[in-house]
Amino acid sequence: MKSINFMTMKPCCRVLISRKISPFLGIPLPNSHQFFAPNSSAFQFNQSLHTAPKTRIANLQSILKENQQPFFAPSSTRGQSRIFSSSCLCGKLSHRGLYVIARVASVRNYSTSVETRVNDKNFERIYVQGGLNVKPLVVEKIDLDENIVSNEEPNVKVGEDSLDDKSSDGLSSVEAVKNVGREQSEVDKEAWRLLENAVVSYCGSPVGTLAANDPNDKLPLNYDQVFIRDFVPSALAFLLKGDSEIVRNFLLHTLQLQSWEKTVDCYSPGQGLMPASFKVRTVPLDENKSEEVLDPDFGESAIGRVAPVDSGLWWIILLRAYGKITGDYALQERVDVQTGIKLILNLCLSDGFDMFPSLLVTDGSCMIDRRMGIHGHPLEIQALFYSALRCSREMLRVDDGSKNLIRAINNRLSALSFHIREYYWVDMKKINEIYRYKTEEYSTEATNKFNIYPEQIPHWLMDWIPEKGGYLIGNLQPAHMDFRFFTLGNLWSIVSSLGTPKQNEAILNLIEAKWDDLVGLMPLKICYPALESEEWRIITGSDPKNTPWSYHNGGSWPTLLWQFTLACMKMGRMDLAKKAVDLAETRLPADRWPEYYDTRYGKFVGKQARLYQTWTIAGYLTSKMLLENPEMASLLFWEEDYDLLEICVCALSKSGRKKCSRGAAKSQILV
Repeated sequence: MKSINFMTMKPCCRVLISRKISPFLGIPLPNSHQFFAPNSSAFQFNQSLHTAPKTRIANLQSILKENQQPFFAPSSTRGQSRIFSSSCLCGKLSHRGLYVIARVASVRNYSTSVETRVNDKNFERIYVQGGLNVKPLVVEKIDLDENIVSNEEPNVKVGEDSLDDKSSDGLSSVEAVKNVGREQSEVDKEAWRLLENAVVSYCGSPVGTLAANDPNDKLPLNYDQVFIRDFVPSALAFLLKGDSEIVRNFLLHTLQLQSWEKTVDCYSPGQGLMPASFKVRTVPLDENKSEEVLDPDFGESAIGRVAPVDSGLWWIILLRAYGKITGDYALQERVDVQTGIKLILNLCLSDGFDMFPSLLVTDGSCMIDRRMGIHGHPLEIQALFYSALRCSREMLRVDDGSKNLIRAINNRLSALSFHIREYYWVDMKKINEIYRYKTEEYSTEATNKFNIYPEQIPHWLMDWIPEKGGYLIGNLQPAHMDFRFFTLGNLWSIVSSLGTPKQNEAILNLIEAKWDDLVGLMPLKICYPALESEEWRIITGSDPKNTPWSYHNGGSWPTLLWQFTLACMKMGRMDLAKKAVDLAETRLPADRWPEYYDTRYGKFVGKQARLYQTWTIAGYLTSKMLLENPEMASLLFWEEDYDLLEICVCALSKSGRKKCSRGAAKSQILV
């Protein structure tokens, strides 16, 4: 075997994906070649274009002149990894003839029809054409009863939004942060140095940050990857500093990973699923060439094979934040970005057997990505889902093809907000009401709609709940209420206005009243209380990592600091945010920025916590910058949308069987 000198290799950039073959423009592709080489039989594809329909050839010829970039075709073998070139080509293969297929051939199965129907509505069928970092060219609409695609030429300019484009809008908002002129503390300087050292580059451009960057960690597992969820606080820190390139690159590259074929034990999940993470790998080609590839993980390699449900929701939330802070709304308006939003919504809004407007998910489908008894309708997913719907409603272009989707979003927002506010909320008054519930009620007028048994109320809750304050419970299903306090879900309910203004205020009142339990020596508990003894054994399966008051089972996670800060600033409680930031600032540098803390009050660094955890560092920096620039925080949260209260999707008033309670809920909010 020949030795390879990596130092002399010239990198290329590709995406490592798994795809099944399909014809391009109706022409079968050869099965025996992985590349389109100029002298190979596969390159005879160019001659086959003469047999394609005239309308497709006309569109192709109008595009070829301006869009030339290498394209690598996959072999026909299903289920194996294939590599696509994204922007550069190495060695002798850079023959002019290779560029013929340029940007017309889509890396999304060449020309992928994505039918986004929700609740049997007439949404658009989207035809995506274009390679990585390329704005797709065609969006065509098709009615439910038609199978003929419109041949109208789309009014879309090609190549107008490259990764290096910069919008002239919104620069003032970024400059406002950059020109603060604050003298950085030594802790802040160290944090920025660590964050910048964690940046991952792809083809010479920054695309994300490592989950953790501990130089002494010899077994990083997947902590050396870029996670969508983990990158959000890093992205906000860079945006608030005025560095938008890394965030723009991240959004576009992860978008291109969205629709690859994912297979776990011969089953492929729905199109539109965002990966949990990706890794940039360097692959040798021969003695003097190498290439960089993006290798996404959709959960097929994750511990427990958990599904990354929250990845797409975080991606949409970050996309909105990018536009709000930079003013670069052109990115949201790109056809490929609009398509990506619709694909995510298609997964979330699809019809199913569920009777509730909340999303039904498996255990481990969010930040708590291990078995912790959150399967069903966990609050964290509902809060992120609600936020993503509100973001999408802001960003989607309104036209004939999207009006039904926007109507479905409005209906779901209305139903979801009512469901969470009405049935997830508990305070002393509500707990007393549940304590006196009658069970086995069969009636549309039932008070105990979910047949909750009063014996489910845990003893700790009766003594713990303060007189002033309340929170949204962790989960709700038939005959089951999870009374644990989950911090991220409650904080994001405040940020997104999923809760009512009074409920949002009461959540912060509870955190203040129970500061020792929920904050302690390190903000903040991921959930409270911890599962212990037999309950821990049954619910977690005796998970040795989720022992009581550790990791996801009552551990303290500093990354939650930025979300706590944002929620406090929205509600005018900057005093609480500053108190938490000051507490973290005294410990994090000395403890080497750990992932989480253990024990009931967060006294010890977690027993398996990674050090120099990037979202711990970024969460601290984002919190500091938000406190110093309150006007920027207002760009990241939502106020109450009273228009949603006018939308009643339950149709109770129309049926005449029961009066809808939404009017009563609205009157309570407005009081």
